[in-house]
Amino acid sequence: MLERVSLTGVDTLAAPLTIAFDYTRSLGPVLGRFMAGLRERRILGARTSDGRVHVPPLEFDPVTHEPVTDLVEVSPSGTVVSWTWTARPIEGQPLDRPFGWALIRLDGADTPLLHAVDAEGLHTGMRVRARWAASPAGHIRDIECFEPGEAAMPDPPLEGEPVTIMTTPIRLHYTHTTSAEEDRYLRALAEGRIIGQRCPACRKVYVPPRVCPADGVAPDEVAEVSDRGMVTTFCVVNVPFAGQRLTPPYVVAQVLLDGADIPISHLILGVAAGDVRMGMRVAAVWRDRSAWSTTPENIDHFEPSGEPDAPYESYAEHL
Repeated sequence: MLERVSLTGVDTLAAPLTIAFDYTRSLGPVLGRFMAGLRERRILGARTSDGRVHVPPLEFDPVTHEPVTDLVEVSPSGTVVSWTWTARPIEGQPLDRPFGWALIRLDGADTPLLHAVDAEGLHTGMRVRARWAASPAGHIRDIECFEPGEAAMPDPPLEGEPVTIMTTPIRLHYTHTTSAEEDRYLRALAEGRIIGQRCPACRKVYVPPRVCPADGVAPDEVAEVSDRGMVTTFCVVNVPFAGQRLTPPYVVAQVLLDGADIPISHLILGVAAGDVRMGMRVAAVWRDRSAWSTTPENIDHFEPSGEPDAPYESYAEHL
């Protein structure tokens, strides 16, 4: 929920927000073998047509552009060739105390690997070795970091199955501070009203208020709009994903509110997904008034209003 704060002497709304998702990628034959090697506490590089060994391995030869097939094992020890210091680590970084990011040329490799080094007095030329995770799983984080010292080459194990998928959590924390127009819009929602603002040039009403994308000017006049409107376009969500609040299938639609000139995106519930259609008239379903705050979540969803469908001409320009 956004709360009032004072910046440069002006009251406005602000709130901490987090964008989070799990980035999942398929690895292919080269990176799959590389990650499988990490799982076995081994580091593999790719030998290309010019004889150089690249770590991490390249998937395609930079000279011939052919797929790389020759993977060779390199040492878990190497030399720092360049570095920078991180005095204040942030969430998601390898260590929770000051550490260095370094380019490390592993013995047997011709290109450096970027990784964290847990060492005070970090310097160019320092010899470092991989510190392995307690339970390697086939991920770049199987190397927790590097630390000063030397490591012996491990005995070659039987090569396991390549890793096919790697998932990495992505998190971005930031504080969102509203503009004057957004501030006004959110405060109106806390009162159960929806407002937009009119562009002084083209006279279109934008909800939420924003700089007019057609004329590039800020809106001026406040315009109250209805909590009823029509579906212009929509999609049926059939694919489940992490954190999903609803069970598929369900519909997310562009809803053009009466009195507005640009649609908003929202859920359409109270009707089978297969029955949603363009031009359908819908009405906002508000949450219980006791739960209202300065957030668009005051409107839980839209559902059919029972009115006749809007004619195509009324929403044609919004497709």
